[in-house]
Amino acid sequence: MTSALPDTSTLATSPLLDERSLSRLRWGCRRGLLENDLFIERFFGRHAATLTVRQAKGLDDLMDLSDNDLLDLFLQRKQPGELEAVSASTDEAREVLALLIVPVAPSPAPA
Repeated sequence: MTSALPDTSTLATSPLLDERSLSRLRWGCRRGLLENDLFIERFFGRHAATLTVRQAKGLDDLMDLSDNDLLDLFLQRKQPGELEAVSASTDEAREVLALLIVPVAPSPAPA
């Protein structure tokens, strides 16, 4: 079984994504389902400044999926190996998926 955690040995060797490539990637990640866009925008909000070329390739691999398959991965209803699309099972896609599905801490309740 492969780990859902990113391989830190490759993170150090992959260069950061330049601003123009980041802009193109962000534009190419727009989806038809609002739910997918929410996951993706949260990802960019957290990781845009540190996104590597390797991670951009992984995100691009995930964007090859249908909206429904992508949402199933985000909601952890399916694992990458359960989908017919091979692009969901690349090491890069798994690395990015682990960053995309990090749960958000709940907001404190008003007093």
